[in-house]
Amino acid sequence: MTARLWGVLGLLCAANFMVILDSQIVLLALPSVERDLGFAGGGAQWVLSAYLLGFGGLLLLGGRTADLAGRRRTFLGGTALFLVASLLCGSAWTGGVLIGARVLQGISAALMAPSALSIVTATFAEGPERNRAIAVWGSVGGFGATAALLVGGPLTGVLGWRSIFFLNIPVAVLLLGLGPVLLAESRNGGRAYDPVGALTVTLAVSAAVYGVVQVPEVGWTSGWTAAAFAVAVAAGALFVRVEARSAAPLVPLRTLRSRRLVGGNTVTLVAAMAVFGTSFALSRFAQGVLAYSPLEFGFATAVLPVMAVAGSYTAQAALRRVAVRPVAMAGLAVMAAGCLLLGRVTETSGYAAGLLPGLALLGFGLGACGVAGAVAALAGAAAGDAGLASGINTAAFQLGGAFGVAVSSTAVLSWPGPAAGFRAAFDASAGIALAGVLVVGVLLAAPVRRVSRPEKVRVR
Repeated sequence: MTARLWGVLGLLCAANFMVILDSQIVLLALPSVERDLGFAGGGAQWVLSAYLLGFGGLLLLGGRTADLAGRRRTFLGGTALFLVASLLCGSAWTGGVLIGARVLQGISAALMAPSALSIVTATFAEGPERNRAIAVWGSVGGFGATAALLVGGPLTGVLGWRSIFFLNIPVAVLLLGLGPVLLAESRNGGRAYDPVGALTVTLAVSAAVYGVVQVPEVGWTSGWTAAAFAVAVAAGALFVRVEARSAAPLVPLRTLRSRRLVGGNTVTLVAAMAVFGTSFALSRFAQGVLAYSPLEFGFATAVLPVMAVAGSYTAQAALRRVAVRPVAMAGLAVMAAGCLLLGRVTETSGYAAGLLPGLALLGFGLGACGVAGAVAALAGAAAGDAGLASGINTAAFQLGGAFGVAVSSTAVLSWPGPAAGFRAAFDASAGIALAGVLVVGVLLAAPVRRVSRPEKVRVR
């Protein structure tokens, strides 16, 4: 890999790290935000949920926009919008301004993330070179998903909650300065858009995300939750009908028939559910039961991003010798083991014998799943659908994160006593990962080829 290619990959990975980090970095800052801006009840939770809503709701549209309008153009436009949104978040003077700026930040991330990953697939040749690039990409994604706990606590404790948003500004400026120099433009040959498909899929995904992020506040059986999921199902069915008849579909239905693409995105979805759900419960367990300060908890989780990087590179090396299926299944199994170990931690457990082993396994498995999921998902798409496939893969991660937090918070609230609730949340994440092992094993299995039997010739 040449120096220029390393520069391209480094630039795009910095963008990936930034958008993934921002999906969770506010977790430990929410109490400070609530005090400063006067949120009532559970209103501060929308500082987290608003980003997921904007990000998850528009990812497929962002991915297809990159394919048609130009991947570099979409990436740089999204980055500029992300810079403005981050500045608004850090300068917010009311809770409403902060939530609105977080939605805008999520929308800009929905343009940046899929266009960045599609540039990776367009720049690096399929095979070992692309697998190596995706391994780096996956390790950075896993690092960002876990480093939020490491970075958010110290920043909030030392510099205040506004610093977690101002941190994005120099990174965005760097991306805007180097992007036009390092990145080549690429696009799909077509120029037609599918506005009805874009509207219906955005409505379907946004309604699903809205229903999920409302669960911790109103519950799974609430009328609001049922209505949101009903809208999501209806819009999704209409979207499939529209795409089947469209001359230039936003998501060609042939894309969804690829078992590799569906299997790879299932790996990503399940891994995100497990790690986001565990992180949500762990941050509260460590501070509420184990009496960690935000700063202490941040340093305690340092092993997570380190092991995520190790897992990514181990998976990339393994993919040179074995298929993606065993790597993905092993990664999910390791994540399940980590969640189960965290569920056995008590108030008297020391760090080395308590949190450390579970965190190490969780991070390692996440890194392996990030690489395996991305390789399978992107290999299952046609070259002209790189942006779309990237959008689907990133959407799977964000939707998985939203579902994971909802399941985890429900488990915590459903059990009497905080310790029992947190254990239930860790066990639920482990169960999700183990179920994923079985589902992925089926989806990524090589199709059985039927060999026609030769006709018997009768000898008279």
